[in-house]
Amino acid sequence: MAKRDYYETLGVAKGASADEIKKAYRRKAKELHPDRNSDNPNAEAQFKEANEAYDVLKDAEKKAAYDRFGHAAFEGGVGGGAGRRPGAGGPGQGDFASAFSDVFEDLFGDFMGQQGGAGQRGGRARATRGSDLRYNLRVTLEEAFGGQQKTITVPTAVQCSACEGRGTEGASEPATCPTCSGMGKVRAQQGFFTVERTCPTCSGAGQIIKNPCKSCGGVGRVERERQLNVNIPAGVETGTRIRLSGEGEAGLRGGPTGDLYIFIEVQDHPIFQRDATNLWCRVPVSMIAAALGGEVEVPTIDGGRSRVKVPAGSQTGRQMRLRGKGMPALRGGPTGDMVIELSVETPVNLSPRQRELLREFEREAGESNNPQGDSFFRKVKGFWDGMTH
Repeated sequence: MAKRDYYETLGVAKGASADEIKKAYRRKAKELHPDRNSDNPNAEAQFKEANEAYDVLKDAEKKAAYDRFGHAAFEGGVGGGAGRRPGAGGPGQGDFASAFSDVFEDLFGDFMGQQGGAGQRGGRARATRGSDLRYNLRVTLEEAFGGQQKTITVPTAVQCSACEGRGTEGASEPATCPTCSGMGKVRAQQGFFTVERTCPTCSGAGQIIKNPCKSCGGVGRVERERQLNVNIPAGVETGTRIRLSGEGEAGLRGGPTGDLYIFIEVQDHPIFQRDATNLWCRVPVSMIAAALGGEVEVPTIDGGRSRVKVPAGSQTGRQMRLRGKGMPALRGGPTGDMVIELSVETPVNLSPRQRELLREFEREAGESNNPQGDSFFRKVKGFWDGMTH
């Protein structure tokens, strides 16, 4: 029985591009896969036929020979040197497991780091990117207000200077792993399926170091403590993250360096409480100052002082606002305010004379002197009267 035209098998025109052929093959492979066609006894044969067609058409040299001579190009004689016969160990006449292995590579090669042709399947990148690092940095509220440059010490892995990150001693180079032939993975046959796992010899690197560097033991990096200058921008809050690109761990065998992430924690302040860009300051005032009025001097976060007028008759909890005396905004915007909250102090440790004066004041005081108390007790009296009826 004559073989079907390879282009017809894949459902593409003769002048189709390599990308069109690949897409058509993927569609056919999914459509004809025996696991999805258990009720079709011809599925395996059709699947192999599609795989044979793609095996030829994906290779530019074989495709050129096929376009010129057809199937005769691979049957010995005419064009015999153009490429190997599909039947010679290939998917056309090999077992199903071999065919499925090729399908697995072409369908899922992008995920396995093996895209397309044979020239890319034989190698594996030696370099591995270094890990990102996290550093927790505590700053004072004053430092968060003004911004500052701080020097931090970070334990990290840096590139080995002796081998310049190669991991080898002297001028020697890593050798291709004999177990996986540089792919970093080995395959095991399980029935119809091919299972891949990380090569146990090279741990997935694809290469082995026969003469490791004495300084780093072949890793290409060593543990060191590094001192870094970090610019803390004004307005940072707890949870602010600062990224220092390329300041993380060095990569393996010359790979790119990771990043360093600095997480800010702003310490509690003994005087100020922070709410976003606003600051709160609870200021105690004497009973006399609250009753008669006066002034109180309060600190500001920039180290200055401000005098605040206390209105006569002020109660605990009364608030005054100082515009623009709060925290700067981290990403631009207006500076916050400082809110002064009064706390009226009750006198303690009274002398006999002071007690006498307060009792005299109490006798002369009327309802107008204690408006909140009189209002409250009127409500209480009404509540009790209601309970007795």
